[in-house]
Amino acid sequence: MTPLIARTRFSVLDRSRIREGHTGPEALRDTVRLAREVERLGYHRFWVSEHHGVPGVAGSAPTVLAAAVAAATGTIRVGTGGVMLPNHQPLVVAEQFGVLESLFPGRVDMGLGRSVGFTDGVRRALGRDKDDAEDFGAQIDELLGWFRGTSPTGVRARPAEGLAVPPFVLAMGEGAAIAARAGLPMVIGDLRGRDRMRRGIDDYRARFRPSAWASEPYVVISGTVAVAGTSEQARRLLIPEAWSMAHSRTRGTFPPLPPAERVGSLLMTAKERDLYESGLRGHLAGTEEQVADELERVLKETGAQEVLVTTSTHDRAALLDSYRRLAAVAGLPGTDGGARPDPDGGAARR
Repeated sequence: MTPLIARTRFSVLDRSRIREGHTGPEALRDTVRLAREVERLGYHRFWVSEHHGVPGVAGSAPTVLAAAVAAATGTIRVGTGGVMLPNHQPLVVAEQFGVLESLFPGRVDMGLGRSVGFTDGVRRALGRDKDDAEDFGAQIDELLGWFRGTSPTGVRARPAEGLAVPPFVLAMGEGAAIAARAGLPMVIGDLRGRDRMRRGIDDYRARFRPSAWASEPYVVISGTVAVAGTSEQARRLLIPEAWSMAHSRTRGTFPPLPPAERVGSLLMTAKERDLYESGLRGHLAGTEEQVADELERVLKETGAQEVLVTTSTHDRAALLDSYRRLAAVAGLPGTDGGARPDPDGGAARR
């Protein structure tokens, strides 16, 4: 473990991906089980996601799932990556996180995104359209106002008002500028687009305005990290998600994750094959030594304070083994590497 990696926090975002041969309820229970395992390994936080009407994703109610995760764990920070704010009234989001923070004080994060749905049908079902994402900055301001008690409506958000739930902005597209203006920590991905990621981080740092939520920029880089005994085994972890992404971009539906061995026997069109091969490239994947070298490189390039790992695959045992191996690379306290230094001496709740 290098000093740079030792200073970096490592966290997990699990999207409750449904696997072929398994159900949505099983995927949600898998998420809770994974949270317990990564807590034991010493990861810093565990987040869940919001997707609506997606056949391959069971996580549709992130604050509900976050409550289940928090109840099943004891120390790891728990939150959302993220609540898609344009889908909701900010008052309701504030109330939900107020309840979470009241039940699990000092452990809750509020990750916020600006997506408004995967398809036109989903957006219609939610009563939203694409233009609602354009108000994301104002929606964040309104949401944070409920915690500060500054709403001009005279309504009080209970039990949120007065509580400090750390907000994070998922910075896709314009998100970096919004996070900087609001003075909030930023989560940016993915690792396959390094140049775009660096530009977003540079823009965020250049525009950042200190706030009550963060006195200086805080960057979380997000993406797939797969660690195994050999490079080929690590690549196998990537296959199910790469095929699902290629399928979704050519056929319009995001399917459950297939076993890696089944993907090898599938016939693909030329376009599907190109998308599939592209989906296998650019991730941090390999043996412990290979991933450590690549992690060192990307952390030097970005100056990120935290890595949020988003790996999904069909083989749950191999996925957990990957997280164990990554924890060892990072020297997390739940591994044989022993205790590691707190990056900020424990001063920040973030």
